Amino acid sequence: MADDAAVSAADIARLAGVRRAAVSNWRRRYDDFPRPVGGTASSPLFALPEIQNWLRRRGRPFELAPIDQAWQRLRALGDDLGLGARVAAAGEYLADRAERPDDRELRTLLGELAERDGPATTFEQLCERYFEAHARRLSPTPSAYADLMARLTDASGSTVLDPACGFGSLLLVSRAARVRGQDVDPDAARIAGIRLRLHGVDTDVHAADALRKDAFAGQEADVVLCDPPFNERGWGHEELVGDARWEYGLPPRGESELAWVQHCLAHVKPGGTVAILMPGAAAGRRSGKRIRANLLRSGALRAVCTLAPGADLWLLVRPEPGQRPPATVLIAEMAGTAQAERLWRDYLGDPEQFGQRIIDLLDEDVDLTPARHRAHRADPGEEFLAKQRILQQVDLELPQLAPAAGEPVQTTVGELVKAGALRIRHAPPRTADGDEPVLTTDDVLTGGPPTGRAAPDDGAVYARAGDVIASVAGAVTVHSGPPVRLGTALSRYRVDPDRLDADFLAGCLRAADFPVHSASTRIDTRRLKVPRHSLDTQRAYGVAFRALADFDRALRQQAEIGRDLVRLGFAALAEGRLKPGGG
Repeated sequence: MADDAAVSAADIARLAGVRRAAVSNWRRRYDDFPRPVGGTASSPLFALPEIQNWLRRRGRPFELAPIDQAWQRLRALGDDLGLGARVAAAGEYLADRAERPDDRELRTLLGELAERDGPATTFEQLCERYFEAHARRLSPTPSAYADLMARLTDASGSTVLDPACGFGSLLLVSRAARVRGQDVDPDAARIAGIRLRLHGVDTDVHAADALRKDAFAGQEADVVLCDPPFNERGWGHEELVGDARWEYGLPPRGESELAWVQHCLAHVKPGGTVAILMPGAAAGRRSGKRIRANLLRSGALRAVCTLAPGADLWLLVRPEPGQRPPATVLIAEMAGTAQAERLWRDYLGDPEQFGQRIIDLLDEDVDLTPARHRAHRADPGEEFLAKQRILQQVDLELPQLAPAAGEPVQTTVGELVKAGALRIRHAPPRTADGDEPVLTTDDVLTGGPPTGRAAPDDGAVYARAGDVIASVAGAVTVHSGPPVRLGTALSRYRVDPDRLDADFLAGCLRAADFPVHSASTRIDTRRLKVPRHSLDTQRAYGVAFRALADFDRALRQQAEIGRDLVRLGFAALAEGRLKPGGG
């Protein structure tokens, strides 16, 4: 293997047989952990030989598997901007197409892997590593959602179209005999086509913007599956005015998702099904109410189901000529994909019982947001039992603490900033209405995903993994997920990890009684005292602070679930969904 091979944190986790969080902990805890040699601050790359030596010293030696040797060789052949094209070229070689990787060592590795595991499996493994390496930039459809969409539409043996196919995830799980795809990213479209062909599927994939340059104009499929891009302002509103696809109304400039819905309906046969992932805001934005109303009146829209905060699944059926529109539509929040599938089947069997009357929804707002229609959601007995299982899994372990001798020397947050160990930024005090996900104070308190929404703003503040997020209400957390935008009353504390431990700082912030500026909601922590400890001691304190925070979160979760259990228990007993006893 070449000495210049570089690995990401995700690569290290896979090679060492640990979770990604363990690699982050190693970087914080061990001063001798190798320094990045490339990549970005949020997605660093490390020299593979240095990582191997470090793991060997820690008693974790590993042998690089042949697929990882091929992946590292492929990655070392150029910069990451051209990595997608190199992955596609490797796929073409595996599929025995005309194009070949230039590197002889890579060709040998790929040939051996293809002979041992098969070309399709080998290419899937390369794609998995590519998606993992670019997890922050690429967003393949979650496998649970893709499987659900395939099951609900039952496209086996049919022709399936995905007009925003990305890397082909939805088309692969559809089990269709013929697939048609299109994506604006040439590398993604090329990789999708190769993946599908290697699986023996009749494939036709094009690289172009489906809304502006429809590669399948006039063609219809049995099923359309789609996970389109969200919040696109430049989707072609001006140039597509009067397009024949807008049967249910011209999509407003800020409603690209409703353009994709109508594009999908225009490409499915009468009676055919469309399953499309949508942002939660699309179900209730006032600008889209006319199109939503027309979709309901025609009988095209059959279900709006919330799968996760901010993520809905819309199921549509293209009306057949002369067919009487249904009187109801399914609107529901889901406790999981299994429940979504079961409820959809129940609705198809008895629309009157499980659906909501369309006439009741055609009001001034035509708001189809499932959270507004909770009276029609799942069986309270099932919810009771599901929450009971969650409650039983809540871990309530209080960290062990011991008396300390004396008081440590103090510094202040202001001094840490002056010394360059810490940088602070405050979110703007006001935001405009929009669709971009934004973290709120409540989200910080509960440890949940961003539930707020706001318009794009050049002054917006974003937190990345390892940043401390704090609010004037005393809610504090160390962010561990992908970059997230901060809402009003939140501030970001970015530490120099070589001088200040994030968990230690978060604990000190949470322990403080924050002074607040009288004219704003920004935290004034410049005078906040922080114990002056060595980095190793900070990390030990940080572990204790994090354990206390986890304990608090578990307590909050127990209290919330307990309240839900009481409410659901009363409802389930009164409706006969549950009975006394454990049987």
